[in-house]
Amino acid sequence: MKMLFQRGLWLACMLVLASGCVQAEPPRPLLWKVSDADNHLYLLGSFHALKPSDYPLAPAVDAAFADAEIVAFEMPPAELNSPELPRKMLAAARLPPGQQLQQLLAPELWLQLEAYCNRWKLPVQQFQVLEPWFVALLIGVDSLARNGYDPQLGLDRNLMARAASAGKPTLGLETGDDQMRLFDGMSTLEQVDTLTDSLQEASDGKELDRLHSQWRAGDDRGLYEGMAGDFRKLYPMLYRRIDTDRNDAWLPKLRAMLDGERQRDALIVVGSLHLLGDEGLVAKLRAAGYKVERVE
Repeated sequence: MKMLFQRGLWLACMLVLASGCVQAEPPRPLLWKVSDADNHLYLLGSFHALKPSDYPLAPAVDAAFADAEIVAFEMPPAELNSPELPRKMLAAARLPPGQQLQQLLAPELWLQLEAYCNRWKLPVQQFQVLEPWFVALLIGVDSLARNGYDPQLGLDRNLMARAASAGKPTLGLETGDDQMRLFDGMSTLEQVDTLTDSLQEASDGKELDRLHSQWRAGDDRGLYEGMAGDFRKLYPMLYRRIDTDRNDAWLPKLRAMLDGERQRDALIVVGSLHLLGDEGLVAKLRAAGYKVERVE
């Protein structure tokens, strides 16, 4: 019913726009241009699940896309869209025979998970055979949908489709196996932390709306504080694994695009948090001596 309502609302919005009413301003992009003497990269902060009202994109994003000879994402589009990836993730997420999720969680956290699942009629008993990190992902995706956000409308997926349509080459800064090792390689404590954080976020739809509003406004400082502030303080090891370590792994690849023999202008589309703060790619590339400027 919600999906039907959302589709109907989208159609109504399109009819209103066609009738000549004023259209909402496009999101102000989190977009930076990184240059050396020969070529440049555009760094674009994505929000992985959006709404129809978040489109069209700002002219600056369209211009960066048009200028780019190659478009890079966190994961190669072909792999992200492969039906093999979710099967591999599910296989990696299964607990050893005889072990159950409830045994890994504190009683209070299990009760929170049960309450969430009972409220939204999710199969909590089917979660018993899964590791905490995968249950956290499932809760996160479910929460996005319940608050009106569609991963299929995420900025990265939109630009993947546009790159395919335009015939632009694409690449990934990491592979699906890299991402599975990221999650599956977490300690039990880190995995439980991800589930705790996911349930907390799922219980507060207003927090998600606030982050989305900051992303739409291009508020890099507010978004960084909202996404990284408490998370970095409460779960420092997890934050390092999910954000800082991956930034450090991607940085040489971005520098190679700028300094290597095959110098092509590129658009880099990654989760917004990866660009922000002292540990973000924007600051790291600026510290490496490149010219970095915000694109309005």
